Amino acid sequence: MTRPLSVGVAGLGTVGGGVLRLLRENADLIAARAGRPITVTAISARDRTRDRGENLSALRWYDDPLALADDPHIDVVAELIGGSEDPARALVLRALLAGRHVVTANKALLALHGGELAAASEAGGAVLAYEAAVAGGIPAIKTIREGLAANRISRIAGILNGTCNYILTTMRERGREFAEVLADAQKLGYAEADPAFDIDGIDAAHKLAILAALAFGQPVNFADVHVEGIRAISALDQSFARELGYRIKLLGIARQTPAGVQTRVHPCMVPENAPLARVDGVYNAVVVEGDFAGRIMLEGRGAGAGPTASAVVADLIDIARGRATPVWGSTTHLAEAPALPMSAYTGAYYLRLMVVDRPGVIADVTCALRDAGVSLESMLQHGRSPGETVPIVLVTHETRESQMRAALDRIERLDSVLERPSLIRIELG
Repeated sequence: MTRPLSVGVAGLGTVGGGVLRLLRENADLIAARAGRPITVTAISARDRTRDRGENLSALRWYDDPLALADDPHIDVVAELIGGSEDPARALVLRALLAGRHVVTANKALLALHGGELAAASEAGGAVLAYEAAVAGGIPAIKTIREGLAANRISRIAGILNGTCNYILTTMRERGREFAEVLADAQKLGYAEADPAFDIDGIDAAHKLAILAALAFGQPVNFADVHVEGIRAISALDQSFARELGYRIKLLGIARQTPAGVQTRVHPCMVPENAPLARVDGVYNAVVVEGDFAGRIMLEGRGAGAGPTASAVVADLIDIARGRATPVWGSTTHLAEAPALPMSAYTGAYYLRLMVVDRPGVIADVTCALRDAGVSLESMLQHGRSPGETVPIVLVTHETRESQMRAALDRIERLDSVLERPSLIRIELG
């Protein structure tokens, strides 16, 4: 049989441990599909004494992960350390420039340094594979880069963060507030002790930046992504969404238009019969629209040892087979379409206000909307409670973001509006 593919693994956390286990348990199947065995021969991790449930005694152990890039007996470095800077960045660059292939699950690294890494891959003649960086075990990268290679892709939309999807699903199903559900998610291990990367939309934005670069042949540019999280979503918004026939989802959306490319991550009202609306719990989903293939949707677990390890090993199998694709799917110069600002977005909006129930309040609000050129489709107000605080929900027709923001600035200054308005964009899914 052909010489085994020798792999050096940097990082033996959840994903690294999952990769070792998968390569051991499915060794025969993997060898048959790769055309040769895939064997981990060297590792690097911070703690040598920790029990990882695997016998590591026969492996070369490096305290410094950069030593993996210099090991002449290693064919592929699997970077599973995480983080956008060193040592992960230094390891990947060093390995690629040395002509060693790299497989990574590191979405932050790719989103922030994708151009630099692609240049190193080309200079070193080495593969940089990153299926595991987006949506765990869902083959989103392979679908876009290979399955839809003949298509012009116009739009990508997805639920790209399982923590946020779990929180929003639980809020909707149990009528609970955000802070309570977040605390439970942390106890269950679905959310980190510091959940900011997840709940503030940054993790989803990293993934969207990668998908957009690949789909549109653009240089990856995280700075162009508009990012909002889910901290402001309340149980009251969930209740009104249900009444209006929507479900609230944190979506990452990238769209290519004649004017340029827009990338955005924010909470959305999605019609409850839309496929994305029915993706609940910790699951992820990616929708891709191609000019010839049409609309394709992929769904599955977006994180965890098993799904992410599956994606890492799929990349290793491709490398073992000699299959190589340019980092961003094209060998030609990447396009430089302008990035469209969020102010250029056009769509419908859900707006919830907490106001003092007194005569003239609705007139003041609608006057602000009218003067900004925003047209109302419908309004919800349940009962009367003179002198008390009551919610009012307004749904607009399609309007420009800049107009909606101008109206919102004026509405926030009304003395009858007692809390910061809740604004959620409406998407078809």
